[in-house]
Amino acid sequence: MFPSIEGLIAEHAQLQLDLAESSLHTDPARAKKLNRRYAELNAIVTTHEQLVASSDDLAAAKELAADDPAFAEEIPALETSIAELQEKLRRLLIPRDPDDGRDVIMEIKGGEGGEESALFAADLLRMYSHYADSRGWRVEVIDRTDSDMGGLKDVQVAIKSNSTDPANGAWARLKYEGGVHRVQRVPATETQGRIHTSTTGVLVFPEVDAPEEVEIHPNDLRIDVFRSGGPGGQSVNTTDSAVRITHVPSGIVVSCQNEKSQIQNKESAMRVLRARLLAKQQEELDAIASDARKSQIRGMDRSERIRTYNFPENRIADHRTGFKAYNLDQVMNGALDTMIDSCIQVDEEARLAALADKP
Repeated sequence: MFPSIEGLIAEHAQLQLDLAESSLHTDPARAKKLNRRYAELNAIVTTHEQLVASSDDLAAAKELAADDPAFAEEIPALETSIAELQEKLRRLLIPRDPDDGRDVIMEIKGGEGGEESALFAADLLRMYSHYADSRGWRVEVIDRTDSDMGGLKDVQVAIKSNSTDPANGAWARLKYEGGVHRVQRVPATETQGRIHTSTTGVLVFPEVDAPEEVEIHPNDLRIDVFRSGGPGGQSVNTTDSAVRITHVPSGIVVSCQNEKSQIQNKESAMRVLRARLLAKQQEELDAIASDARKSQIRGMDRSERIRTYNFPENRIADHRTGFKAYNLDQVMNGALDTMIDSCIQVDEEARLAALADKP
């Protein structure tokens, strides 16, 4: 039923040997990559072993049922278990996004709505920070620009997972968050109690594990320095500590001014640039990949509205999946799993359908 499983079992066994090599500890990037693949295959192999054992138990129960009715009583439960394991294995065998185990770089930017959009950007940052805390992840602010009323004009953060299992990686869970988030509520700046509609943009990129993963030629970079306008103590507006890097071939521009040191800001900007270039490379590969490998949920224009947060009704709705719930207060405190799970389910179903259509 699963013709590809034997090759994966062999790869799993080889990875066990590779991970036991002492020389692996001198190459952290390779070790991380192998551990991710091992965790992914381990779930497949474990499920397959459970399926084989349950199938053997079912065959034995059917054989013994003729002499002992007690064995016949076990058959329905075993058949149910086998069906569930077959479905689980079928989903595990869907070609996984190769970046699922990676950490992410997330950018949240104010959009239409002025100060209210900036305030909602700050709310989204808190929401994702609470969600990260709930999963034991770490959030690191790379760069931020505050608005006058305590919101955020834009912010860049790194979100780091502590799991080697790609299914629980930061990218695997957060890649569906990219797009335009629309908020409907009475802004703090509204004096007559009218509901306003604003938008905030979210961009999500897989973070590069090691600099050498993404080749960047120094001659392709234009680096400008300027005076920081944000936090940073005495260096603000007195020294050229802020850095703007333009990757000429792609046109990607990254600015960082969060640190007092120009060197630190350059390192942060390069970190974000590598993540954006990695995402660009993956998008180009997805464009020529089979339909089964393309994400049906995140393969969209980044300007597309993906979700609405309606505060007066305490309602949240995802426009891609049709998911709707009336627990917006809990979602804003980090209860995102149910909504993200709906994206994963729709994506998996689309991939399964594409695989079924292949000759």
